[in-house]
Amino acid sequence: AGVRTEAEVKVSPPSEGPLAGLTFVLTGTLPNMTRKQAKELTEAYTGRITGSVSRKTDYVVVGESPGSKLDKARELGIPTLDEEGLLALIDRETPRQGRLL
Repeated sequence: AGVRTEAEVKVSPPSEGPLAGLTFVLTGTLPNMTRKQAKELTEAYTGRITGSVSRKTDYVVVGESPGSKLDKARELGIPTLDEEGLLALIDRETPRQGRLL
């Protein structure tokens, strides 16, 4: 009869956290974590990881042997960070002892 007994619930992505609203691209080999770990850490603090650099990218996290993504970031004027810089962004609002690793 067109009657629905369940309400539709839309889940919004978290909007709080030290990386909320920021988009990151990973390139190269990070010294202390895998790319998967870096992605999971970034997402745990409400950041977003994408696979390619664009004007919507906030930061490119650069490891050893970064390749063309670093060139694209420089071309577009996108700020770059190393692994420590990413952790510092998280730590500016999250005490180190509380950080997820």
